[in-house]
Amino acid sequence: MSGSGPTGGGHDSPAITLDEALARIRGALTPATLIERVPVRGALGRVLAETVTADRDVPLRDNSAMDGYALRHADALAGPLRIIGDALAGHPYGSAVGPGECVRIMTGGVVPAGADTVVMQEHCAADGDHLRVERCPEPGANIRRAGEDLPRGGTVLEAGRRLTAADLGVLASVGRAEADVRYRPRVAFFSTGDELRSVGQPLGEGDVYDSNRYTLHGMLSRLGVEAVDLGVVRDDPEELRRALNEAAHRADVILTSGGVSVGSADYVTTVLSEIGEIGFWRVSVKPGRPLAFGHIGGAAFFGLPGNPVSSMVTFTQIVAPALRHLSGETPRPPLRFTARCTNALHKKPGLLEFQRGMLASGTDGQPEVTPFGRQGSGILRSMSAADCFIVLPREGAEIGAGDPVTVEPFQGPLAL
Repeated sequence: MSGSGPTGGGHDSPAITLDEALARIRGALTPATLIERVPVRGALGRVLAETVTADRDVPLRDNSAMDGYALRHADALAGPLRIIGDALAGHPYGSAVGPGECVRIMTGGVVPAGADTVVMQEHCAADGDHLRVERCPEPGANIRRAGEDLPRGGTVLEAGRRLTAADLGVLASVGRAEADVRYRPRVAFFSTGDELRSVGQPLGEGDVYDSNRYTLHGMLSRLGVEAVDLGVVRDDPEELRRALNEAAHRADVILTSGGVSVGSADYVTTVLSEIGEIGFWRVSVKPGRPLAFGHIGGAAFFGLPGNPVSSMVTFTQIVAPALRHLSGETPRPPLRFTARCTNALHKKPGLLEFQRGMLASGTDGQPEVTPFGRQGSGILRSMSAADCFIVLPREGAEIGAGDPVTVEPFQGPLAL
């Protein structure tokens, strides 16, 4: 990767498309190969490094899906049946069910040999040790078959999956107490700007509180990476150089917000070109056009815009996929679908645009989306109030009220 020239993405290079940016980043980053074994309870949000197969059927035996009576379907309506015992969860009935017999069974109880159907207790009338079936289901009803959840030898979870709470339960169901997971990338991040103050500090004339480090910390936490907060760095080339070198020494990825435009106090790309390499620094998306990607030594660098919405948009669309790739996670395209737009929208051609919207079900049950009022890149509340992006194409569009638009629900680093 070169820091100058036609392929280097210097300050005079044109903006590239989002797809091209993602392809360049994937080509420049090598996923983690280090693996560690962790207890299943500590594996939430980690990326699985092994394909797990079942060494047993789950469930291990045919068992009842409800409280009732296990019997032979052929005997169900032939006359009173004799109740010969009980099958409780964890306490199976040890003998077979013969003609004219049944066993009282509880949910989860192993279906005894000879029985092929479970009748709900509400559909039976018991009198002492005799049972009359008042309503008979289909043969085989109300039985969970051995292996119907996971068959022995079948794939439980595939390598490259980011583990969810349900996945932890699935691992436990096949007797796994530990799991092999990928190394978590370490991300060092900081904000740049003389006007920024940390929460709790007094604000002077022209100062603002640094919100970006809070949103970035939250999104990084959602991705399960190890986050290192380096605070606020002033608009000074020497301070920025020291901070970037420290971050490169401490982390696999450096993430900054602010200072990547072309203003007189925007030094990030200049310092990056001196101590590292620039891959590109403009992407044709709105909000978030000024975004720098490169390397400092062995650490990847992402310079996000300083405007709060631009920072979050570029993180979700560019940084999050890159961190998933570094983590060894199997890539998945973002979930997008069509919804009816409640308001008219106008979009000029040139940039792929991510407006903020609120999803709901229309009176006909179909999804509809309402844009969030003002869409300025500094209106952070639009990200808090919204629950999706309205994705508008580069070519431009005139959208009338009721017209279809593409929406991308907030998920992953933006999910609640």
